[in-house]
Amino acid sequence: MLIGLREGLEGGLVVSILLAAVRRSDSRASTGPVWLGVLAAVILSLSFGAVLTFSKSGLSTTAQEAFGGILSVIAVGLVSVMIFWMRRTARSLSGELREKVGNALRLGGGALALTAFLAVAREGLETALFLWTTVQASGESTAPLIGAAVGIAIAVLLCFLLFRSAIRINLGVFFSRTAIFLIVIAAGVLAYGLGELQSSGLLPGHSWRAFDLTGSIPADTWWATIITGVTNLTPAMTWLQVVGYLGYVGVMLTMFLRANAKPAAQPAKAVPAEAASAERAPAEPAAAEAVASDAAAPDAVVEPAVRGDRKRWLVVTAAIGVPLLAAGLFAVLTRSPATGTAAQVTITASACAPEFTAPPAGAQTFTIVNKSGRSGEIYLIHPADGGVVGEIEGIGPGTQRSMSVSLPAGEYAWRCAMIGDQERMSATVRASGGVDRTAVPAVLPLAEKELDGPVAAYRDYVTPKLGELAGQVDALRAALAGGDQAAARAAWLPAQLTWERVGAAYGSFGDLSDAIDGGPAGLADGVRDKDFGGLRRIEYGLWHGEDVAALAPVADKLAADVADLRQKLPTVTADPKDLPLRGHEILEDALRDHLSGLSNQGADTGYQETLADLDGTRVVLDELAPLLTARRPDLMPAATAKMATLEQALKATKAPLGQLPLAERQRVNAAVGDLLETLSLVPDLLEIRQK
Repeated sequence: MLIGLREGLEGGLVVSILLAAVRRSDSRASTGPVWLGVLAAVILSLSFGAVLTFSKSGLSTTAQEAFGGILSVIAVGLVSVMIFWMRRTARSLSGELREKVGNALRLGGGALALTAFLAVAREGLETALFLWTTVQASGESTAPLIGAAVGIAIAVLLCFLLFRSAIRINLGVFFSRTAIFLIVIAAGVLAYGLGELQSSGLLPGHSWRAFDLTGSIPADTWWATIITGVTNLTPAMTWLQVVGYLGYVGVMLTMFLRANAKPAAQPAKAVPAEAASAERAPAEPAAAEAVASDAAAPDAVVEPAVRGDRKRWLVVTAAIGVPLLAAGLFAVLTRSPATGTAAQVTITASACAPEFTAPPAGAQTFTIVNKSGRSGEIYLIHPADGGVVGEIEGIGPGTQRSMSVSLPAGEYAWRCAMIGDQERMSATVRASGGVDRTAVPAVLPLAEKELDGPVAAYRDYVTPKLGELAGQVDALRAALAGGDQAAARAAWLPAQLTWERVGAAYGSFGDLSDAIDGGPAGLADGVRDKDFGGLRRIEYGLWHGEDVAALAPVADKLAADVADLRQKLPTVTADPKDLPLRGHEILEDALRDHLSGLSNQGADTGYQETLADLDGTRVVLDELAPLLTARRPDLMPAATAKMATLEQALKATKAPLGQLPLAERQRVNAAVGDLLETLSLVPDLLEIRQK
């Protein structure tokens, strides 16, 4: 409402000045062209908002995040400029527009309409963009748009009363006070935009949380909703969002308050009556001009527009019609292909999908509307076994999300699990129709205790491997202490490959993982940093001509870290949720680090290390095989075949990574990419979901 009031009043004052200038310049001139130009500007602004909405709806999730983030930053920039522009130019705005109106009247009604269009369109486009980005940041559309409409309506009423001299407002004070609140809102939109850019990958630091209070601050309370709605602050924010928010508020408020500081008092001077209006407060001339002009010019007889000015009227008509036509064509051309029938599913405070009725089998798109006042999750399930067909996690109060699924014939129900409330189920309905061969099988729920067995089996596998690694590190220490470079190089590779076979991916071993095999990336002094140690530090020294004996202390520290990990193993591998992630992440890390050469410190053994990672992946998948087969019978056979293809491609490589022929590199990359696409299903299939 504040945005609608503030921006609407700015645009309304421009219209008031234009109308007053027409009356003052020629009392017989019609104000119709002004209103026609205003109408064209309003239509253009609404069309701009529609195009933004259609553009985002047709994009992928990542592209939507990038789109919303970029436009949010642009909107904040425009609003920032307009805040200072209004303060600087308010004193001369009336004179500039009056001069333009005078020139336009001499050319005809079309020119006058075009002048009004250009003057108002600037305000309208800025308002449309800022409202759109604010709605995106709030995560809700209905309530913010109602508030904006109320604010604009109040602004229109105030401008009408100002024009009729029915009221007087100190507009300088109004714009100064509201500018402060507008800066706070803009800072929230900026934080939202930065977060979207991080989620899309255009900016780094998506996982660098400054704070995460979601566990202690319920997002669905009335006070949290008000704070989030006004400031766009959320219970969890990244460092970039926090720095961007505080930096914007601090810089903008400092600049604005300094600019508004009053100069020292000057001796009073006699001001001629004719110049009195020029000495008003900076933001008041617009209303003063409108009020004074209307008072000086009684209701004039409206004369028809200048005849014969068809070309200019054609331009004005095009200004109205072209935006409408462009928005319509854009909506048609970018409309997503139909994915089946659409239905609304509502979550209320007392019911879960009360309107759910039997859908036909086949492709379906459900619009989930959360009216419960709480955040949570909703699942489309098979009631008989709890198998999940589709799910939406983290749906906030007052928001709506879409979910597309392909349903074979059978029984379905919705399960609503909202935070702080009892779980609810919808009625069970039956989808009837032919066999849908594109349907994805339901995912059976998984209790955390079902992963206890695989986790214990993985620990039993890792324990002797770490003992093997400890012996290999001792052999490496002996070679380094003896100053034998060839023996040290020969001892380093077995230790490195054993570490890869352990499957230490996704940070499962915490700081010990970096201590044993961490690289120099991110360290202040790179390879010379004191914190760069472990196997990779020894690799760098052995293949870059360092004194072999000088590497012995690094090997001693490595041996101590391996011993520490062996002692702490029962606790660092205890989280069941980590094991399904490693089924995919081990090889994903190999693709990122080994096959790209990122982890190479001189030995150039990326292919051997990836082959060892493949061994570690096989172990994890074998332990998870019963759970995976129960949920997707075709996954393990497909993964086994693709692992054999990757193994064959890796073993066929006879040269180091940097010297391998292009065809062989492409063969390895294709095989690992194909396998990773299959393994990407593992974490989703084995996500812990209670029945």
